[in-house]
Amino acid sequence: MDVSKSRRVLGAASALALILAAAPSHAVEKGDWLIRAGIAHVAPDDRSGAVTGISGSGVEVDGATNLAVNFTYMLSDNWGVELLGALPFRHDIKGSGAISSLGTIAETKQLPPTVAVVYNFAPKASVRPYAGIGLNHTVFFDEKVTGGLVGMANGISLDSSTGLAAEVGVDVDLDNNMFFNASLWYVDIATTATLEGGALDGARVDVDIDPWVVFAGVGWKF
Repeated sequence: MDVSKSRRVLGAASALALILAAAPSHAVEKGDWLIRAGIAHVAPDDRSGAVTGISGSGVEVDGATNLAVNFTYMLSDNWGVELLGALPFRHDIKGSGAISSLGTIAETKQLPPTVAVVYNFAPKASVRPYAGIGLNHTVFFDEKVTGGLVGMANGISLDSSTGLAAEVGVDVDLDNNMFFNASLWYVDIATTATLEGGALDGARVDVDIDPWVVFAGVGWKF
């Protein structure tokens, strides 16, 4: 890196440090409610087995974005309980391997309510990193077959999933009661999809969706 660029980077870092140091510090403490609202993107890190009777086949799940909200109640200055919710996410399901030529073969909506215990590392600071672990329950609904699967099956159903979830995040104060929030979740989601009717009636495929969920938004302290 050349000297001028180094000076610019150092200057930007120094300015950021001064801004953070000058930012008002509004402590989070026992009894506070924190409400965060924003945009969440679900990015599946998916793997699947073969569709029953079709060797070398599989499926892939596309990502989805929607509005999300979470509520945290502080049990102490450091510890809280958080509930994560969102508007339904809609995912396309595509064939892979031996059935990749079918393209998008189904779609579904899902709701992923998650409860977690969170630990706030710096409750008295204006920049407050935290981490949490909890339990997710994902419900799939409005499933339907599409594209290349139409005519081979009349419908599809996906089992609900319950699994562990973990998160890291940070709140940055904007004013007395408002803050910016960014967080990253990893959620254990596994389901079995079952085809209904047509030539593939009863065919099944196991799918580990295991998404990363990225959230950014604003929050309020009450």
